[in-house]
Amino acid sequence: MSIEKFTLEKVLSVHRWTNTLFSFTMTRPAHFKFTAGQFARIGLKVGDDLVVRAYSVVSSPFDETLEFFSIVVPDGAFTSNLQHLKVGDELYLEKIPYGYLTLARYQLPLPQDLWLLGTGTGLAPFLSMLQDFETWQKYSKIHLVYSVRTQSELAYVERIQEIAETFGEGHTGFKFIPIITRDPSAQLHERLPVLIANGELEKVAELDFNADTSHIMLCGNPEMVEDTKEALKARGLKMNRRGEGNIAVENYW
Repeated sequence: MSIEKFTLEKVLSVHRWTNTLFSFTMTRPAHFKFTAGQFARIGLKVGDDLVVRAYSVVSSPFDETLEFFSIVVPDGAFTSNLQHLKVGDELYLEKIPYGYLTLARYQLPLPQDLWLLGTGTGLAPFLSMLQDFETWQKYSKIHLVYSVRTQSELAYVERIQEIAETFGEGHTGFKFIPIITRDPSAQLHERLPVLIANGELEKVAELDFNADTSHIMLCGNPEMVEDTKEALKARGLKMNRRGEGNIAVENYW
């Protein structure tokens, strides 16, 4: 991979949520413009090789820094090195952003209710979208549904509240719905496809999925995305193609 496509940026902060989940911020070059929901390609040197991975941007498009949310993959060529990040370290950032998991892709149905369904680090693009005032202006109802395995993996909860109070100030249609799949005492503890099929998610959201009004975005591990897509399609919702339809996903893989 040509190193000329990258700039070298400095790590500004590192926050460890659990042994396997961490966030970091880095400098943002003036030329790096992105739309909320897009991803960046980040590289680090492993020996003589530049190893590159895709990371959705957590930050608002208006932030002066870039924030990312990462999981540690055991023995992964990238994250097994990235997990030791310290303030002051340098990372490579490809000069252009990528991805089509943006609200601009929706033409029909017109924006009314927005469902953001994420697992693990798939929360990242949705945090960026919620830090864009336009999202709050366009949608009368916004449901952020975040599925994790354990309570300790429920990252960014306080930040989500802050975002809703600042970017969504005065907005009355926002709901944050956590799912903790390994905690039977949690209000919702089954996998997303099951909660869609049995109607439990809609019951907690106090809103039904509707092919005429709903925009639904999925981000997370590929198995969840695939199974959730099928569960939504079984409910009469359609994949978003050429601007029309309900369900949008990102393809990193």
